[in-house]
Amino acid sequence: MNNTNEHAFAQFIRTIGKGKTGRRSLTLQEAQTAMQMILANKVEPLQLGAFLMVLRVKEESAEEIAGFVLACREYIHQDKPVMIQPDLDWSSYAGKKRQPPWFLLSALLLAQSGYRVFMHGASGHTPNRLYSEEVLKQLGITTATHWQQCQQQLNDHNFSFMPIKSLCKPLHDIIELRPLLGLRSPVHTLTRLLNPLNADTTLQSVFHPSYTDTHHHAAQLLMQKNAAVFKGEGGEVEYRPQADITVKGLSNGKSELYTIPRQAEAPADTAINTQTLLDLWQETKRDSHGLKAVLGTTAIALKKTNTSVFRAGI
Repeated sequence: MNNTNEHAFAQFIRTIGKGKTGRRSLTLQEAQTAMQMILANKVEPLQLGAFLMVLRVKEESAEEIAGFVLACREYIHQDKPVMIQPDLDWSSYAGKKRQPPWFLLSALLLAQSGYRVFMHGASGHTPNRLYSEEVLKQLGITTATHWQQCQQQLNDHNFSFMPIKSLCKPLHDIIELRPLLGLRSPVHTLTRLLNPLNADTTLQSVFHPSYTDTHHHAAQLLMQKNAAVFKGEGGEVEYRPQADITVKGLSNGKSELYTIPRQAEAPADTAINTQTLLDLWQETKRDSHGLKAVLGTTAIALKKTNTSVFRAGI
């Protein structure tokens, strides 16, 4: 590389990193172009690290997230030869460490009741957390590695999980940089809004409540029809019965805000293993907190699909 000629990507790092008074957020179009270059491997590793960490410190704007998402959707759709239409897009990237992933039972309950649920996520990037991909495999549910398999699973079982490694390998590679960088990158935010199959309804969770408005605005920019974002348990899309839950969302493109009052005391930490989920699913062992978490999460999802009843009997 000739160091006398500025690299085309340098402008984006300069825009977001030029001091407190000189910097600004990228426009939606700039963010889209920047992510297109990253996905096309037209960025030097040093530039990528600098870009990600400056964004992390600055905190990404809704316009930046939306632009990143649009570029990722373009990349993903290059390899999506089949038409697949789920009812619900469900992101799962945080992992659980204090409670079992009760939300998986909510997703399976919705699927059992006739809703087509597409879930995507990452695993292994943070130590001592249990991720959806691992749990689903232990439950005997095969994860999809290509779109034809995803389509077949949705047709047969109304549920499919695709890891980000299969969905968009470059994003997976960036997520895997966390042990090297020491921090999560903006990719952890944008993946929650990917909705690669253009489902009418999306569910997102934030760990830090301050990101709620950013997610909401980004969903508006992406012209999402129905969406819900709230602070879920451990950063996953899971209702917390022990807290007042404020849900910010979109219904037919219009903003809405509502709060679900606290339903229970804070639970003790529970063993996060597959058997705990199976016991509740098969009704062999009662878990009051787990049941409230499952039903509360399901209720939030149902409200976003603009219906108050299941399509089929449970």
